[in-house]
Amino acid sequence: MSKPLLFGYFRSSAAYRVRIALAWKGIAFETKPVHLVKGEHRADDYLGVQPQGLVPALRIDGHTLGQSMAILEYLEETRPEPPLLPKDPAERAIVRWMAELIAADIHPVNNLRIGNYLRGTLGQDDAAVQIWMRHWMAQGFVALEKLVARHGGAFCHGDAVSLADLCLVPQMYNARRFGLELADFPALTAIDERCRALPAFDSADPTKQIDTPVS
Repeated sequence: MSKPLLFGYFRSSAAYRVRIALAWKGIAFETKPVHLVKGEHRADDYLGVQPQGLVPALRIDGHTLGQSMAILEYLEETRPEPPLLPKDPAERAIVRWMAELIAADIHPVNNLRIGNYLRGTLGQDDAAVQIWMRHWMAQGFVALEKLVARHGGAFCHGDAVSLADLCLVPQMYNARRFGLELADFPALTAIDERCRALPAFDSADPTKQIDTPVS
């Protein structure tokens, strides 16, 4: 059977989540870069893979899957070890709450297409776009910091890596990119540092991908 094929972009938060999950579960995969800035996600050949024209998409087990959270759930269901969700249903729901806080509430208003719309259609300059990005990240992080205070330990939920951490680390990468002041989020900052020291997270880092620009 051929290796899974991940269509992604080095700086895509959603693709970053999936790279971490694949590495965490020990799944060898190949990467097909889709350059978002060059518009490759709008090309007919890619729309034939992912009709939304978004990354990531994952070809695995004879299927083509889109939307990072759906992909993460598929990987958890088909390859449950090592787990990314706790066994208790209520605790699983809490992990999903944290993960969706990022994936459904912060990330969708902070991605490239939103930035392009703000700059193009609405005529905003880069300074205004950065203010927008920081505002929505900070609002979400305030809530997540409180949830981690209730339920966290070494990681977002207790002392085990979960889907919440896979969502947090890419969003923290974005926060640093857009200059968000992180001093108000000490728990999230500590968890991010702890996660990034783990091999699965390190290998998925945007600076280490085959399509990472050479500086």
